[in-house]
Amino acid sequence: MTPTDPATEAALSRLTIDLGAVRRNYRRLVDRLDGVPCAGVVKADGYGLGAARVAPVLWDEGCRVFFVATLEEAVRLRPAIPHATLCCLNGLLPGTEAVLVEHGIVPVLNALEQIGRWRSHGGRLGKALPAILHVDTGMNRLGLGDDEWERLLQTPAALDGIDWRYLMSHLAAADEPDHPSNARQLARFQQIRQQLPRRMKASFANSSGIFLGPAYRFDLARPGIALYGGRPAAGAANPMECPVRIEGRILQLRTVAAGSAVGYAATWIAPRESRIATVAAGYADGYPRRLSGAGSVALGGRLCPVVGRVSMDLITVDVTDVPPGEALPGGLVEVLGPSVTPDDAADAAGTIGYELLTALGRRYVRHYVDSPVPDRVP
Repeated sequence: MTPTDPATEAALSRLTIDLGAVRRNYRRLVDRLDGVPCAGVVKADGYGLGAARVAPVLWDEGCRVFFVATLEEAVRLRPAIPHATLCCLNGLLPGTEAVLVEHGIVPVLNALEQIGRWRSHGGRLGKALPAILHVDTGMNRLGLGDDEWERLLQTPAALDGIDWRYLMSHLAAADEPDHPSNARQLARFQQIRQQLPRRMKASFANSSGIFLGPAYRFDLARPGIALYGGRPAAGAANPMECPVRIEGRILQLRTVAAGSAVGYAATWIAPRESRIATVAAGYADGYPRRLSGAGSVALGGRLCPVVGRVSMDLITVDVTDVPPGEALPGGLVEVLGPSVTPDDAADAAGTIGYELLTALGRRYVRHYVDSPVPDRVP
């Protein structure tokens, strides 16, 4: 049987991805940007949702600039958005120049030697090739550091021969609006931009940066996690919509006596006679083991605790308080979704929603829907 065979699907857990919710999230961000163009970050296979399905939806909504992490991601995605500006964040690795040109991919240049190689390759082709200049403003990850920036200022001709699309940097703590590094990074970015020997458009704000205010937005915003329902600011209400719903099949129900252990290592002991649902979801499906005894699923309008250890293929859930007719073998529980968002589960697991989304397993049957989008998105 194939994964699309109805009999097969009936035995599997499922992942529903609402592309309409992605559309609505993009429109919310565009409205907040008040005229500043909005790119789309679709790295890590569209944060686990499927870049080849997400990117064309964003293109339909007017998105024209897309970012991925790796060259392989860019080459794979190019056929889905043939006319878009497609940018590779990880930079220009030696020997990849011809591949970037062949597929029309714009590298984000993170070091002086990358600038030199890209300029030289364009010279051999007789044209200035497009690129984005990445400067580090405090994250100390990718981008020209202070020493390389000073060297560049001493030899401004190093910028010649390249079609510069943007100057960019990346915020390290934008999801914490009061973190002092936000203002420090903004000041440094503004200083670097003023020192540039030539005018460039600028891109600074990620998802959370969009919500820090107009000073951070410049000429292009680069949201990622907000497109996929992630909250932009820790501790604040989330204005974005969750487009993901993972539903796990109930494989078996059993009643266990008070004092009985459930799962590996007997980490959970029933405090009362309890009904336990064994559900087809585990860490092989991207449901982290750290949710053992800490996570919840939604069933019948209730949150039910995950009890015992999360195992490779299974979780066990206490459904004692759910009416018997609402918890049945073959039925579905919401493992992640509007009732238990990736951020909710991540908080319980001591991680971030990014990790849960990008770890979505491949055993789920994936269903894509495109719910209607009103003219005005609240």
